Amino acid sequence: MNLRSLIRPFASAGVGLPITLALGLAAAPAPAPAPAHAQAAAIDASTQVRNEDIVRRAFEGWAAGRSGFVELLAPDVVWTIHGSGPVAGIYRSREDFVERASRPLMTRLATPLVPKVHHIWAFGDTVIIRFEAAATTTSGDAYSNQFVWIFTMRNGIVVEAEAFLDLVAYQRAVDTSEAHRP
Repeated sequence: MNLRSLIRPFASAGVGLPITLALGLAAAPAPAPAPAHAQAAAIDASTQVRNEDIVRRAFEGWAAGRSGFVELLAPDVVWTIHGSGPVAGIYRSREDFVERASRPLMTRLATPLVPKVHHIWAFGDTVIIRFEAAATTTSGDAYSNQFVWIFTMRNGIVVEAEAFLDLVAYQRAVDTSEAHRP
């Protein structure tokens, strides 16, 4: 028996629409409680919004010249730079990443590296950032690069990162510019 067959006798007997609807709703089964995966999805949505906001604010701070980006990284972050070249590889701590991947470039820039975010996507504990950044090197050359970073976050902190960028441009800046103390 379906809902229409329950309502039809009342509707044909001239019972008004409100009563017909009320009877139909009374005959309808009660909605089932939300399944566990739907509850997890709600938690993921909240996590995703929070993570996107944390990353967006960090990039806005970086673009405005404030520090705060490195503080997003867990002390034991695993940062992978994909590609081939001297800087490509896996860095197994924040200190390792800063010393061996970030500092060699940053010490060769005469102006701050300023990011321009094109898009941030968040999916649960994963945040993907597509951006470009530019600066002037100590030799006076322009440095510009395109990036895609993929973060895995736990409790608002980056625990894993994958970076895709033009490693030739990175290495050219490192190889052709004199290092200065940051």
